[in-house]
Amino acid sequence: MPSSNARKATGERTESEQFENVACPFCGMICDDLTVERTDKGLKVLKNACGKSIAGFERKLPPSRPQVGGKDVELAKAIKEAAKLIGKAELPLYGGLATDVEGMRAVMALAERSGGIVDHALSEAQYRNFKILQTTGWTTSTLTETRNRADLIIIAGSDVHKLHPRFFEKIVSPSDSMFDVTAPKRTVVFIGKGLDKSAAKGSRIGEVITLACKPEQAGEVVGALRARLSGFRLKPLEIDGVALADIDALAELCKQAKYGVVVWAPPSLDFSHAELAVEQFTGLVKDLNQTTRFAGLALGGAEGSITAGAVSTWQSGYPLRVSYASGAPDYDPYRYAIGRMLREGEGDLLVWIASISPDLSPPATQIPTIVLGTPGLVLAKAPAVLIPVGTPGVDHAGRLVRVDNVVSLPLKDLGRAELPPAADVLAAIEAAL
Repeated sequence: MPSSNARKATGERTESEQFENVACPFCGMICDDLTVERTDKGLKVLKNACGKSIAGFERKLPPSRPQVGGKDVELAKAIKEAAKLIGKAELPLYGGLATDVEGMRAVMALAERSGGIVDHALSEAQYRNFKILQTTGWTTSTLTETRNRADLIIIAGSDVHKLHPRFFEKIVSPSDSMFDVTAPKRTVVFIGKGLDKSAAKGSRIGEVITLACKPEQAGEVVGALRARLSGFRLKPLEIDGVALADIDALAELCKQAKYGVVVWAPPSLDFSHAELAVEQFTGLVKDLNQTTRFAGLALGGAEGSITAGAVSTWQSGYPLRVSYASGAPDYDPYRYAIGRMLREGEGDLLVWIASISPDLSPPATQIPTIVLGTPGLVLAKAPAVLIPVGTPGVDHAGRLVRVDNVVSLPLKDLGRAELPPAADVLAAIEAAL
């Protein structure tokens, strides 16, 4: 059974309380300066809100109880049935993985105990980064370094404002910074059409430049930029409306920069062989570091995906797509991609963890499914076992790893609902095996 500090059942708390310096789990930036109030009507974000935080904190939870075969049961019975299914499985697949550090540690322990495979629902985007990090390496910045030091920010093929509504407010044009070296005005360059530039404003932002190519051609533009910076002659060219003169002008800005940052978000690079674009972005950083200071900054990280990759690496030595079927961690980014495995009929049980947002639905599959999910999680059909769990940073305390991979931030228990943490449920299932 879950530990004594676990939530026992869904239910609203009525006592009012106001929380300061709240960390938000609903995007990879994990902004930790929110003020949230709890009343008998639920949670309300009072300060430093964005659309994602309002949708996450203020969402009303529908009634939800543990179920087996679509019928309500006590939590203990659901845990017992989940343990029974996992104990019988030859190759259980642990997917979704939208949880906190403690929840992911519990996933890894259960996967090792049961000989299962571990992969996050959003790892396809993460592997656009992992492939380059593993093959060529890179030089990256952090949110704080970018906030304090950058004088040139190049946003490559990614709609950063859509993914991180407060990125420009907090990082690109903050009200203050830690060091006097911050440029009075920083130049922002967008490479790509249709990117939301509405937040690129403020006292710290100077010129805003757009090289309006298709986002999937951002890598091609950066490749031409690298060639010009290296002194190569190019025939007059135009990449979807971006002329060689535009590329040369950007090259001059790069040469003059004291601390430039190339920003991209793997979830935005949703096209074939997008890792080649990431290779160009990180290659540009390497080239420019020969003469000035440049760094990369990869964003994204929704649904605890950065946390899942980090904990998997700590525990197994590998960044997701890990199998314990042999009794020891085995890594293969193709064979152990759970999305591919389900499409091709591999595995005989899916354990799906989705404790952060209601949108991370389990994929359609014919194999039995155990779901540990936030109430309101969209389900196409009733799973074999359903256990409602709390959201870290809302219903219970926890930790999440920030998108720049340099810090894990503590999450508060705001007391929204009496729901068990995924970590406690997973530990109880392991104990029942």
